[in-house]
This record gives sequence, structure tokens and C-alpha cells, in this order.
Amino acid sequence: MPEINIRKLDELLNYTCQSKASDLHINVGSRPSIRLNSILHQIPATEVVTPEIAWELVRSLLDDERMEMLQSQGEVDFSFSKPGLGRFRVNAFRQRGTYSMAIRSLPFNIPKFESLGLPPVIKSFAKKNRGLVLATGPTGSGKSTTLASLIGIVNEERKCHIITIEDPIEYLHKHKNGIIDQREIGSDTKSFASALRATLREDPDVILVGEMRDPETIAIALTAAETGHLVFSTLHTVGAAKTIDRIIDSFPPAQQNQVKGQLATVLEGVVSQQLIPKRDGNGVVPAVEVMVATPAIRNLIREGKPYQINSMIQTGSSSGMQSLENTLAQLVSNGVISQDEAMLRAADPQILYQLINKRW
Repeated sequence: MPEINIRKLDELLNYTCQSKASDLHINVGSRPSIRLNSILHQIPATEVVTPEIAWELVRSLLDDERMEMLQSQGEVDFSFSKPGLGRFRVNAFRQRGTYSMAIRSLPFNIPKFESLGLPPVIKSFAKKNRGLVLATGPTGSGKSTTLASLIGIVNEERKCHIITIEDPIEYLHKHKNGIIDQREIGSDTKSFASALRATLREDPDVILVGEMRDPETIAIALTAAETGHLVFSTLHTVGAAKTIDRIIDSFPPAQQNQVKGQLATVLEGVVSQQLIPKRDGNGVVPAVEVMVATPAIRNLIREGKPYQINSMIQTGSSSGMQSLENTLAQLVSNGVISQDEAMLRAADPQILYQLINKRW
């Protein structure tokens, strides 16, 4: 393999894309690394990144405004496109007096839902006229990709106005049957909360909030769903029950009953996903929990009993629900992932163990 000039970011990005890696990491004192199938690998035939090289690479990507933000805040998020290569999401940050970057590779095209390996019931959330739909999971679990595919369905099938609020914008949508406005935190608007508040005066039908980070954003999102909009958003939680707990616990005790009532009324579904390395080392596969907001689920939320939701999901397959443990057991049974990997990801390893033994 020819030596890569690590002072030329294009060569590093080209290697990342050709390797079908998800991420590129630039860190002082190490060779550049890529994340392939969830595992970090140093790029061969490259030199170690020095503080000078890291600075050159960071400076080659950042304009003066972003450079000022990096210097003052210590980190900055943004995205950019490279013709012929793809689109990339960047987090540049300071560490120990030097600079690092984590660069996520994004496809130019909006992913088709059918290509993601997700349960068909999730597609039905794009058909809703109003309510709140949440995609949850750890960083790098495919939440943004899932929501981009659902927004793509809405955009293709409905004559409506879609507004996305993102930090940064990842997938670029084109006007189709719907019209779509995409706003980026920092360059187009100050914050999720301020953008979401303004969105309610911009005649939207569908709203995507990149992340519900604070009580103010959550409260406005609930109000938006309550007033007849279809709202999509994400949280870094694992599982529907923990997601509902997180939302309610974000508010002071005096407000929690009101939030329970709102959430019980507007929530349509929670998709909680993880990406798990395949047993054969050839890529990753999504493991997904799906909660559909049935009347029984809504009652549990209203009564403050989210701890009972997991058992409701376990028995709710007729409503389109599926538990994480059932999904993992199926993947193990089909030989797609190892039992050890499944056990590491399970919310309830004991239930998973029972399901695996029952299948075998």
C-alpha cells in the first residue's frame, strides 16, 4: 500500500471511505486511526501525528469563525462535503494543549429504510400525522440514520413542510413532495430551544429536533407534538423505560405530573437501537427494541410506572413491539452475532439467557 501523506486530509478521508470505515480519528502521539466494524485500527504506512500536523489538519478544515469557537470553547461541531467522496461530521477539540479530531463519514444519499435492517413497524411512525417519535441509543448506534430515513419517507410521500434542527446537519435532504428547511446550531440558530420555539411560528407539519438535551427543549417538543405536529428526536438512553424516566426526571418534581400527562398523550413510539459487530467480522447489525404507545403503555406513563414497560414490550408483539432481548436471541440463533456479544448488550442478561436456551 502506498504511503499516505497525513498532512493531506483528503488522502486520509479517501482511505477512510475506501475502507468503508465509519470514523477517522486524528490524535497527537498516535498514527491516524479508523473505526471499522466498531473496532479502532491504526492506518498502516502512516507517520505519528505531531502537534504541528494536528494543528495543520484542524486549520485546513476550520474557517475563522469555527476556529474562534474552538479556541474559546475547547470544541466545535460542524459538517462538510467533499465532492466525489462524501459528507463528513466533525468534532474538533483541544486536549492536553494540542488538537484532536473525530470525523464521521456520512453518505451523500438519504438511506432507504429497507436498507437499514430495521423492523418494518418503525416505518409506520413516518405515517403518523402528529405526536412524538424518539430514536435512542448510545453514540454511534445509528439514531441519526434511522431518523433521516423516516424524514425521507415523509418528504417523498407527503405534501408538507418539514423543518430539521441539527448540530451539525448530517444528511442533506432535497425538496420532494414536501418542502424541507434544515437549520444548523451555531450557523443558522443559537440553540435547539430557541430554534424549536421559532419553528412553531414557521408553519411546520413535521419537525426533527437533533437532540433533546435540556428541559426547555423537551418542554417545547412536547408542546409542539401536543399542538398537532409530528416531532422526531433523539436521546442517548438505552431502552424505552429509561428514556421515559430520563424525560420525566429532567423536570423539577412539581412539574413531573404535568410532563407525565403530556408524554402519555403525545408519545407514539420509542426505537432504541445498538449496532453490534457480526460474528464473521463482516460489518455490524442493528439490535433494536421497539415500543409502540398503546393505551396500556400510555396508562403506565401517566401513572408513573415506566418500570413496568419492559414486561409490556416483552408481550406486545401483536402491537408491533419487540424487546431487545428477543432481537438479540434471534440474532444469536441465526448465527449473526456471538452469545458473548449479545450478553454484553442485553438490558436483562437473565431473560436473554433463557430465550437463547429456549430457542436451542
